[in-house]
Amino acid sequence: MPDTPAKTVSPAFAEVAQAAAHAFDLLPSGPEEPAASGDAAQRLRTDPETVERDLIKLVLTIVELLRQLMERTALHRVDEGDLSEDQEERIGMTLMILQDRMTELCGRYGLTMEDLNLDLGPLGSLLPAGGDR
Repeated sequence: MPDTPAKTVSPAFAEVAQAAAHAFDLLPSGPEEPAASGDAAQRLRTDPETVERDLIKLVLTIVELLRQLMERTALHRVDEGDLSEDQEERIGMTLMILQDRMTELCGRYGLTMEDLNLDLGPLGSLLPAGGDR
């Protein structure tokens, strides 16, 4: 990234750009052998034979994250009394159907719900341990 004159870049943007550049410097430069202990972060494979499954895994991971967030929001709204009984029933049914579809799709592609839980390194895992069930 070429240096831009300081007068055209806001200081806040320059700090963000510097932090991003530093974060990219921390990334490994190439493929590494997995640690013997098996604690190495899972990575998506770029093998043409597995690209479809890996893409499905990524999409299902995002859908599961959103499903869990929607469930937590619904539970919070129920606890607050923001919903009528009919709304609670519809939301509960919708979340149960979505969970069933997630299980069905995982089975179709040979994945488990555990496979969707990405390891974020020092931040921990993306999804709560054992899901939110």
